Amino acid sequence: MGLPARVTIVDVGPRDGLQNEAAPVSTADKVALVHALQDAGLREIEVTSFVSPKWVPQMADNAAVMAAINRRSGVRYSVLTPNLKGLEGALPGRPDEIVVFAAASEAFSRRNINCSIAESIERFEPVVQAARAQGIKVRGAISCAVGCPYQGEVTAQEVERVARLMKEIGVQHCGVADTIGVGTPRRVQLAMEQALRHFPLEEVSGHFHDTYGQALANIYACLELGVHHYDTSVAGLGGCPYAKGATGNVATEDVVFMLDGLGVETGIDLDRLVDAGAAITRVLGRPPVSRVARAILARRASAEAASCAGSAAPVA
Repeated sequence: MGLPARVTIVDVGPRDGLQNEAAPVSTADKVALVHALQDAGLREIEVTSFVSPKWVPQMADNAAVMAAINRRSGVRYSVLTPNLKGLEGALPGRPDEIVVFAAASEAFSRRNINCSIAESIERFEPVVQAARAQGIKVRGAISCAVGCPYQGEVTAQEVERVARLMKEIGVQHCGVADTIGVGTPRRVQLAMEQALRHFPLEEVSGHFHDTYGQALANIYACLELGVHHYDTSVAGLGGCPYAKGATGNVATEDVVFMLDGLGVETGIDLDRLVDAGAAITRVLGRPPVSRVARAILARRASAEAASCAGSAAPVA
C-alpha cells in the first residue's frame, strides 16, 4: 500500500500537553494556543478535559476555555470526558467530539484508575451512549498499546481485546497509543492491525510518544498501513511521567515537516505552527522540544541578526 495522500492531525497540546504542567497556565493563554493552532491550519484540536480538578488542577478552567474559544467553521473541538459527570460538565461547551480511554494493560488500568479493563469499559459505556444520543462523536483511546511501565510488554492480543470491547459499546473511532514511547515500527504495526480488525481505516489513529526517539519511525510504519490520522502536540508539549526527564508527545512540527517532505498533504502552515509553539513555550518559560521548531527559530534568529548587521554597516 502506498502512503496516504493526506493526513489528519489532532493537536492534543492544549489538553494532553498542558495537563501535567505544575505552574498554572492562564485561561487566556490556553485559548490563545487554540486560536493559534487553528490559524496554522489545524482542523482537529483536543482542547481540555472534564475531570475532577482535585486530580488534574490544570484543567479546572475547562468550561471557561471552551466558552472563550472563537470557533471556526470546519474545526472539530474535542474534550476528554472519562465519566458521566465529566460529560455533563462538557455539554454546555458544545464539544464536537469526546474522548474516552482504556488501557491495554491490566496492570496499568488497576494502578491508574483502580479498576480492571472490563470495569473501565463498563464505566464509560453510559458516557458513550449519552454522547451519541446528543449527536456527539466518540473517540476511544487504547493506552499502553505496546508497553506498560508496570507490566512490561503488551501483546497485540491485549490490544485486540480492548478494540473489540470499545466497538461493542459504540465507540466510533479507535486511537492506538504508545503511552510510554517504547514502541518500535513492527510492534506498533502489529498493535495497529488489531484496531483495524474492528474499525475502518478512516476511524483508526496513532498516538505516539517520543521517549526513545521512535515516534516518527512509528508514524511512518503506520503510514505504510494506510493509517492517516495521528495525535501530535505542538512544541512537543507534555512529558512522559513514567520516564523522568524524557520527552513525551511527538511534536506536531516534526510530524508536519516529515509529511511535507513525503509530499503528504496536511493543510497545516509550518511557519505559523512554529509561531504557535514558540508562543506557548514562552509562557511556560522553556524552549520547544520540537527539533524542527528549534531549527526554524534558530534560522530566523540568524537571518534577523544578519539583517541587523547589514543595516548597521557604515556607508562609504
